[in-house]
Amino acid sequence: MTSIRPLDELDGHPHANVFPDAEPKTIRLTLDADESVAAHSHPDREIVFYLVDGAIELDLDGATHDLTAGDVARFDGDQEIAPRALEASTALIVLASRTTD
Repeated sequence: MTSIRPLDELDGHPHANVFPDAEPKTIRLTLDADESVAAHSHPDREIVFYLVDGAIELDLDGATHDLTAGDVARFDGDQEIAPRALEASTALIVLASRTTD
């Protein structure tokens, strides 16, 4: 089954669930300039964080990474994540269940 949703038409700020009740969990994050999300983690997930537009300071376990539009970050969800927008920003975040080999 194919599902298509316009990213900018989703309801929810700062988080909007792109495909509710579907895996992998996919979130649109919108932050105003200087807005942030408190440090948190996503245990048992692998994260792909794609910055659609804007600029974000992405803190991962105390290491800060500056992302600009078009950047993609991939990391383990066990890490503490705390994004802060340097300017109005939109990101698409995919939280995939960790697979065991």
